[in-house]
Amino acid sequence: MSAPSYAPAPSRPIGVSILAFLVGLFGVLWIVLGAFVLAGAAAPALLGAGNVLGLSGVIAGAVILILGLIILGLALGLWHLRLWALVLTLLFMIFEMVSYGLAGRFVSLGFILAALLFIYLLAVSRHFR
Repeated sequence: MSAPSYAPAPSRPIGVSILAFLVGLFGVLWIVLGAFVLAGAAAPALLGAGNVLGLSGVIAGAVILILGLIILGLALGLWHLRLWALVLTLLFMIFEMVSYGLAGRFVSLGFILAALLFIYLLAVSRHFR
């Protein structure tokens, strides 16, 4: 009697692990920022004082908070090697390169990093499922 064989788990490239960690950290920072903006806009109204930011501050804080949650979800998708996370990240890299290109900054650090990340993610795309 032999032991059942299992398919090996796909290995996560170290670059994808680092990228997922950094994107996750960025998402957490956005969540914290959104919470601070939301609290700063809502606290004066709750305390009965005049509200400087008003409804626009509450909406901005909520939008920042939601974007942070989306970014954190993208980081989790990258960590678990999900194909949808790869596609969204590649689309974001294309957006970044086009943005830098339209600004005429092809030799900027941002453009070069976006291009390198795009090429790297294409090279390791076989690991995503």
